[in-house]
Amino acid sequence: MIDKDALLKRFISYVTTYTESDPNSDTTPSTECQWDLARQLKDELEAMGMSEVTIDEHAYVMATLPSNVDHDVPVIGFISHFDTTPDFTGKDVKPQIWENYDGGDLVLNKEQNIVLSPEYFDDLKQYKGQTIVTTDGTTLLGADDKAGITEIMEAMKYLLENPQVKHGKIRVGFTPDEEIGRGAHKFDVEKFGAEWAYTMDGSQIGELEYENFNAAGAVVTIEGKIVHPGYAKGKMVNSMYIATDYINSLPRLETPEHTSDREGFFHLYDINGSVDNTTLEYIIRDHDKGHFEARKQMMSQLADELNAQLEKEVVTVEIKDQYFNMREKVEPVMHIVDIAEEAMKSLDIEPLIKPIRGGTDGSQLSFMGLPCPNIFAGGHNFHGRYEYVPVESMMKAVEVIVKITEITAQKNASN
Repeated sequence: MIDKDALLKRFISYVTTYTESDPNSDTTPSTECQWDLARQLKDELEAMGMSEVTIDEHAYVMATLPSNVDHDVPVIGFISHFDTTPDFTGKDVKPQIWENYDGGDLVLNKEQNIVLSPEYFDDLKQYKGQTIVTTDGTTLLGADDKAGITEIMEAMKYLLENPQVKHGKIRVGFTPDEEIGRGAHKFDVEKFGAEWAYTMDGSQIGELEYENFNAAGAVVTIEGKIVHPGYAKGKMVNSMYIATDYINSLPRLETPEHTSDREGFFHLYDINGSVDNTTLEYIIRDHDKGHFEARKQMMSQLADELNAQLEKEVVTVEIKDQYFNMREKVEPVMHIVDIAEEAMKSLDIEPLIKPIRGGTDGSQLSFMGLPCPNIFAGGHNFHGRYEYVPVESMMKAVEVIVKITEITAQKNASN
């Protein structure tokens, strides 16, 4: 039986520790504050009795739960990240706990009229009667991915306290900087030593994912020419007008707000402009590798076409790949997905197997030699003020971790 109060206390401790990452930093971790939770996790792992507890110079935390069976079992791992996104502030999180949710509006902040409503966020309706954790609406919550960390820690605690549950060697890992796409960059797969792992970084209960976007970032730079507007005829080149032409030449309906499922997109997320110089920052996403490559080519080709029209080189595009679809690395070892699906079904959880419209540490780790599907952590509305997590979903995630370890040991006992 999972201790609800202990789980909730642990989760609140984690989300109230500030760990926002910074994409403009060159260090790992990208922010000094991430060390606070990394060191806390190391201390807690040691205190609960885990073995081989380490924290390296980049704040990656790893630990081992030794096998308690006398037959060979593949070493498996569970991984979560402790940073929170810079998209919305995670400083001074003030959690609110809503017991026995009645199915109606949750007024997060009366003074600022911030309301979490099931009329807008209809997933809330499925959690009537449960315990919901939110913020006061002025920050994100950080369930992405401190819910995942909580679940892994509680699962290890449960297995340590219940040796009658048989399992092989288990490795756990906690990473910085996942939210800025660098969570796996310095992860030592060889040191981790697992045959496969699971990231606990999904959303609603039941999610099980082994496909994700192929991803790239693009910076479009347009050089203009500033002269006095009174004498500008034939001389001024307004980079912002050219930038507008570039933006409008990309498929308008292939953007995040118009796509779903496996549909890819171009996402313009930042503009910095003046007459003299304008910079557009995009992310490019597609599940299909061929379509992904075509999107990158389209952005470069569009720059070439504008330059040809203007008869001068004013538009440049720099594109950098970020991560790739882990499906090609997981499909050859689909038994690792089957085990997670079996674990969920045995706990009366309906598996929701679908592609991730994003990425996880697992996508990069899969290409580094550690196949790593993604399992739900329970939260909703990540990266914003309306983020919430049902405590019962977190408890179920703990049970899934435990069951996966149990099934893995059982399958190898019968071989």
